[in-house]
Amino acid sequence: MTEGPGFDIPAAHKFFSADCFNKTWEYLDKTERTEQENQQMIQRAVASLCHWAQRDDCTNTNLSVGYWQASRAYVSAGLIEEARRYGTLSLHVSQREDVPPFFLGYAHEALARAEALAGNRDLANEHIAEAHRAAEQVTDTEEQKLLLDDLKTIG
Repeated sequence: MTEGPGFDIPAAHKFFSADCFNKTWEYLDKTERTEQENQQMIQRAVASLCHWAQRDDCTNTNLSVGYWQASRAYVSAGLIEEARRYGTLSLHVSQREDVPPFFLGYAHEALARAEALAGNRDLANEHIAEAHRAAEQVTDTEEQKLLLDDLKTIG
């Protein structure tokens, strides 16, 4: 008979989902990162998503945010295909009925950033327009402003 790891696995998923998410933001907030820091940022974003997916209280909104953050980490590291992949995953889960429009807007924001990085200005603009449409549905004015302000930063 195999013994368990000797710790509370659900509690570990809860801790690491949040801890890795927050540490990813520390890297995203840096104006300059080394290649090693880029790798740490990506690994933590994906680890956060993995731990969220194991939690009993994981919702489609949580997955939307996790996929979005992974896409943002990949964009920040200059990795277009991975950024697209996770942006697309964010978009798919964000289109579900139980996910508020704020998160749909951010899924389009993720894909707009990936396409802008790839030099696909027309496609980036399409995603920006879709994000603006989603923003019109956001009833919380602070959330709406956050989304609209982030859209202005897409190069």
